[in-house]
Amino acid sequence: MQHNQFDDRWHSVLTTEAFAPTSTAPYRVRARVVEGAGVAPCSTLSGGQVCPEFSTDVISVLLVDDHALMLEGLRQLLELEQDMNIIGEAVDGFDALHKIRQLRPEVVLMDISLPVIDGIAVTRQVTQEFPTIAVVMLTMYRQQQQVVQAMKSGAKGYLLKSASSREVARTIRAVYEGGMLIEPELTGAIVSEFRRLSDSASSDQHPYTLSEKEVEIIRHVASGMNNKEIAEKLSYSEKTVKNYLSIIFQKLGIRDRTQAAIFAFRHGLILDENM
Repeated sequence: MQHNQFDDRWHSVLTTEAFAPTSTAPYRVRARVVEGAGVAPCSTLSGGQVCPEFSTDVISVLLVDDHALMLEGLRQLLELEQDMNIIGEAVDGFDALHKIRQLRPEVVLMDISLPVIDGIAVTRQVTQEFPTIAVVMLTMYRQQQQVVQAMKSGAKGYLLKSASSREVARTIRAVYEGGMLIEPELTGAIVSEFRRLSDSASSDQHPYTLSEKEVEIIRHVASGMNNKEIAEKLSYSEKTVKNYLSIIFQKLGIRDRTQAAIFAFRHGLILDENM
């Protein structure tokens, strides 16, 4: 039995090997055990042990980086993880999109600085085409602008290349299970951006500057609807909705949908039915 133990904040992964009586080949059973919760009792079935808490999930991972040494190092490190399977590698943005469409990995470990198409643009496209695929940015960039752009593009994780193999594996597991993880020293960038957007919605902006129809549209924006969905909801064309949004942005002195949503929340424009 092999036990890979992470820090106290994370689940440990337990791997058990058992032999069926009619075969000399081992089969592997994986279990994620919450720290301190113990392991559920196992029962014997057909000569092997079956444990109710065990899961056979293996995370398929695609590596994207234009440095061969980096790719080789990541592959060697992650292949040591029992619950991860490296299904492919890509060396530029175009290659990455092709491999993602072909292989459909569950997690993509993506460099930001890539030839042909940069990692942020690739992430944006992947998020639109395959919303269930989780992208983790692994990069040397720690600037606030890079972090915010990556997360706006749909990345579920953001790690520096100085991260340990344990941190990389931990992040892959977190995003695979539907979470998000940003290296702690970089979370300040997200907070700063939110504050900047909040401050930009200045106190002289008031809902009464908007028409009733504009208020309705900004409510839908804040609830997460895109232009097509708003158009269908209001029986408008997408062009009409786009024109309305341009007028709203101009009236409020804002630049994008994120600022529009913040304005709506700050001024109590969100109805219970929109939440």
